[in-house]
Amino acid sequence: MARLARDLQGRSSVQATLDRIVAASTELVDGCTDASITAVHRGRARPLAVSGPLARDIERLQADLREGPCFEAARDGTPALQVPDLARAGDHWPRFVPRARALGVGSVMAVLLLPDGHAPRNDPRQVPGLPNLGALNLYARPGGLTAGSARTAELLACHASVALAAARADQTLRAAVVSRQVIGEAVGILMERHKLTSRQAFALLARTSQDSNVKLRELAEHLTTTGELPRRP
Repeated sequence: MARLARDLQGRSSVQATLDRIVAASTELVDGCTDASITAVHRGRARPLAVSGPLARDIERLQADLREGPCFEAARDGTPALQVPDLARAGDHWPRFVPRARALGVGSVMAVLLLPDGHAPRNDPRQVPGLPNLGALNLYARPGGLTAGSARTAELLACHASVALAAARADQTLRAAVVSRQVIGEAVGILMERHKLTSRQAFALLARTSQDSNVKLRELAEHLTTTGELPRRP
């Protein structure tokens, strides 16, 4: 687990981090044969990473039906939801369960991931009001996921949430640096072309952005690519 934590910190992007998390789930969680990470936004599920075809099929099934334990955990912010045997799930997910069992899935667990670097414990009072990235979903044969599996999954979710928070922050920082560079190039072009100071050139760029209702970075990219500023309306 310590080696995984170091590995996650070294990933170059959010997607690479997500992919490593689902791969590690099948390696470290007893009984887990497949894994995925799902985000639910405005009632719709979107798979962010899958370990293989079975996980992809299960995620697609839950997204289409808008029903299932992983969909429910990510949608409602449930800290952890475990179904040791889908055959005993009753009528809780009447459309999902028979189709999932037909695909060979008998045991499911979902653990919520939070983008601020924290994975919640089994206390729903810790969840309301906190933004969630989605759920780490584990799949196995009937009875394959045990109490021990759940403890490992929760620990993995903690590492995953911290790594994701770091990856997201790094990605945001990289985007900010690139944006600053592009804007700086655009300011330089305006300084040279119109014999302006840097402050005057930036003010011109900002004013044109406002007048044309185009974001500052997009306007700067347009100027550095075409050499032109859009005309004011």
